[in-house]
Amino acid sequence: MMDKNKKQILIVTAVEAERDAIMKGLYRTENIHVIAGGVGPVSAAVNTTKALCTSKYDIVISMGIGGGFVGRAEVGSIVVANKIIAADLGAETAEGFSSLDELGFGSAQLKVNQDLATKIFESLHKTIPNVHLGPILTLSTVTGTAETAAKLTNRIKGATVEAMEGFGVATAAVKFDIPVLEIRTISNPVGPREREAWRMKEAFEGLTKTSTVLQEVFS
Repeated sequence: MMDKNKKQILIVTAVEAERDAIMKGLYRTENIHVIAGGVGPVSAAVNTTKALCTSKYDIVISMGIGGGFVGRAEVGSIVVANKIIAADLGAETAEGFSSLDELGFGSAQLKVNQDLATKIFESLHKTIPNVHLGPILTLSTVTGTAETAAKLTNRIKGATVEAMEGFGVATAAVKFDIPVLEIRTISNPVGPREREAWRMKEAFEGLTKTSTVLQEVFS
């Protein structure tokens, strides 16, 4: 049952393993609801919308693991988004990639609630040393080469993390006029898919630690 005296929080992950890691850090769940919305922006948007149609929430958070851009978010760190960007939403041209904004068909960027993002960043930083604030990119295809990683960082100033669901979750939240955030724990560097360099256990542990801090922020 929801506690009407507290802000009601919807956290959307991609998969059950992320959801379970977050739930592990929660010792009270009366005002925090965690769902696994599926992989990719479409599934995330659809399932976030379904949740927002059935219950009232004050804040929506896209949360899970992600890849960190080298030199900007090291493996094992945590990143709070200061903006959410659909990095592959646009068109290829002879001159290179043109974003939705450049094409004039809308925007591939969605704003997070800056006050909340800063508050969460500062709260996490008190107990967890490796915390960053920066743009989180949403892509439907995970980057697998150093060349693509370089193109993304050259094209998108400050790009810190790539993941697959944030823009979908945020699009649903914006349609309902609900503040949105995105938080990622870093399991691997963006670039060549060298599985031996991945640190999944540490990333899931980071989700657990983060959810405990979130609970205090929203208590």
